Order: sequence, then structure tokens, then C-alpha cells
Amino acid sequence: MPPRSHPTARQARLGAELRKLRERAGMSGRDVGAFLGGERATVSHLESGRHGISAERLRRLVAFYGVADPEFVDVLASMAEERGAQWWSEYRGLLPPALLDVAELEHYASYLRTVQLLAVPGILQTEDYSRAIFRTSNPALPVAELDVRVRQRVSRRRILQRRSPTPLEVIIHEAGLRMRYGSRKVTGSQLEFLLEACDWPSVTVRVIPFEIEAFSGYTQSMLFAGGPVPQLDTAEIDNAYSVDFLHSDIQLNQCRELIDSVSSVALDPIESRDFIHHVIREM
Repeated sequence: MPPRSHPTARQARLGAELRKLRERAGMSGRDVGAFLGGERATVSHLESGRHGISAERLRRLVAFYGVADPEFVDVLASMAEERGAQWWSEYRGLLPPALLDVAELEHYASYLRTVQLLAVPGILQTEDYSRAIFRTSNPALPVAELDVRVRQRVSRRRILQRRSPTPLEVIIHEAGLRMRYGSRKVTGSQLEFLLEACDWPSVTVRVIPFEIEAFSGYTQSMLFAGGPVPQLDTAEIDNAYSVDFLHSDIQLNQCRELIDSVSSVALDPIESRDFIHHVIREM
């Protein structure tokens, strides 16, 4: 089977975890290639996500590395077994891969925590608000692609509507509530929808008002996706022209600490609901 041209972020993550395990075991790519009955290039393709691996072969490989964490190994084996198209696959070739990778990240997350400073998080955006965001960030987008981006973004919300919805904690700064995208009507409708989401069983919304002096305005907006085991947690950060996925131990610890510190100064859910009401009335 030829190598994948464009592995997804999740496929690349599985490969990265296998690379970490090999390096911790102190083995070279040549050593592992010989164990697998292939060339060193085989290991390179595997660790970059360009080649898949069966669950049985993965278990043999991590046993060769001396990994003694059965829960972690079980999760890696489950990742290796993932096959078939998911709902976001229909957008492949139509949208930038990063947008699909975010949907994939959210789909497999055990829980989600997001900090947003200047906008309502994408997963809770209305169609009109999302369309205004995309127009603001990329005014040259053709109408057809704009419509596809909006449809895909709204579809991400299905993880909050399934039988066992994914727990989602939203921490949003007052600036993100007051920024007007599109028009006052569009933003007002978005805030009304955000209030509805406050009543969803798996969603918690918390607000940081301007008056909270303990908040550091330098905080980075981010999405933190919890994995089935902490080793597979992922932080996603939007930049001007790209989406970055962070998963080194140091990066994840920094992101956890950052979100915890932001959470510690945010209003509680009831106070936050009242605050959103207050912002709507002032619009």
C-alpha cells in the first residue's frame, strides 16, 4: 500500500506516539525496521502517519519497546484500528485539512475545554455569526467555499447532541461577547444561542468580565481536548495562517496550568448566564 499523501492530525499523532516510545527505548529506526521485517524507511513512514499499522502489530511493537502500561497500549491499538470515513470526510478536498483535523480532534475527545478571548468558540457559533467570522478573516473567500465552511463548522456541534454528549467547558472573555461580527442583530442572535447552550447537559459556559483584574490579557485562546488517557491529551491553538496541535508533555502541562488559572478567576455558570443576559440587554 502506498504511503498516505496527507495523513490526518490523528494519524500523525499515533505515529508521533510510536516515535516517542521508540526513542525512550533507545532504539534506532534500523533496529525497529529489522524487527518489523522491513527497511528503515518503513519506520519513518509509520512514525509520520504516512503508513497505518494493525492493532496486533502495534501491540507486538510496543512490547518490543518494553512498554508496561496496558491502558495506554489499548488506546493506541484502538487508534490503529480506526477505519472508514467519518462525517467530516465529505469535506476533504473542499476545505483546508486543518478544519477537518479540528473536527476529528473534537469527535474523539473525552472532554473539551476552550478559552476564547475575542469570539464565541466555533463549535457554538450560529450560521450567520460563523459566516461573518469567516468573511472577516478571509474577505476573498468565494461564496461557495464560505457556505461549505459554515456548514462544516455547524456540523461540529453534533458531538454535543449525541446520546453521550462530550463534556464541553467554555471560558469566554467579555470582549468575545461584545465584539460585533456581521451586525448587532447577528451578534445578538449568537448570544441568545449561547444562552440556550448553557442549558445543554454537557455544556458549561463561564465568563471573564473586564473588571476581573487577576486575569492576564496575554492569555492565548485555545482548545484543550482530553484523551482517554492523559498521554493523549491535545491542545489546539489557532494562529493567523495555521492551526497548531500541541502534545509534548511540557506543552500540555503549560496549557493545563493556563486553563486552570483562567478558570479560577471566571464567573460561575449562574453568574455567567446573568452576565450574558446583561450584555444582550446593553446591545
